[in-house]
Formats: sequence, structure tokens, C-alpha cells
Amino acid sequence: MKLYTTIDSPLGELLLVGTSDNEGGVALTALSMPGKHTPVSDAWRRDDAAFAEPAAQLRAYFAGDRRTFDLALAPEGTDFQQKVWRALDTIPYGTTTTYGELATSLDVPREGLRGLGAAIGANPLLLIRPCHRVIGADGGMRGYAAGVEQKQALLTHEGALQPMLG
Repeated sequence: MKLYTTIDSPLGELLLVGTSDNEGGVALTALSMPGKHTPVSDAWRRDDAAFAEPAAQLRAYFAGDRRTFDLALAPEGTDFQQKVWRALDTIPYGTTTTYGELATSLDVPREGLRGLGAAIGANPLLLIRPCHRVIGADGGMRGYAAGVEQKQALLTHEGALQPMLG
């Protein structure tokens, strides 16, 4: 059975979805943000306590006290998607990489860039698997499932972008 909870964040309400890990916690299958919320199914059960550790790590991240996550993950995807998502984990906090650089590191040929982009876009663990750290070769913000403004906010929080003057 899938479990879920929501937590407040500086970006708005985050939805965490997972499966029981048999130790009272969860293996995360999805984390979504405003603008890209996964619909909550009637078959899921809300269990705030099971998500205590992911919630604590996310709060520490937003407080500036955590740069990496150490959580059980169980996203569903193809072998190629899983390979791409694992590669996202290697992009350090406070840095960015380009789609082309990521493709090169994964030995994805030029004609496979569209598939790479689709795999990144299908990442169900926004923020945890840092797809927000992948940008265009020209430094431009390309699509982000929760919206480019959220991507910019995360990169600014991590120090990879300078704050915009308003």
C-alpha cells in the first residue's frame, strides 16, 4: 500500500509518497511540489509518522543545514530512467551541469538527448533527485516539472544562482 504525507516548505506544500519499509518508515516513490502535484489516490493512506525522517531531512535542507539526502528511494521507471536518475544524484549541491555534459557522462549519443531530457522530466523525486541542477548549455533554465520559477528558487537557495533583484 502506498503511504503519503504533506509538509510545508518555502516553495509551498510538498507531497511525499512512498511504500512501507517494514521498519516504520518509508521508501520514497515520489516527491512533488506545487505546480506538479501527483494526484492523491483514494487507495493511499496518510501516515505522517512514517515520513518523519524524510520530513526532517527536507526541513534541514531548506534551513541550509543539509546538502544531501540519505533516504530509502524506490521510484518506478525504466532501466534507462533509473540510470539517469542515479546520475542526477552525483551532481553536487551548489553546482549545475548541462544536458550535454550529463549525456556525455552517461554515454548517451547526440540522437539520444531527447530521451535523456524525457527521463529527467519524468523524475518522480523532485528535489531529492536534483534534476533542478541540469540547465541548458547557454546557462538558461530549461523546463522543470514544478516550473522554472521553482527551479530558479532551488538553485538560488543552493548558491548556484545569484538572487534576482526585484
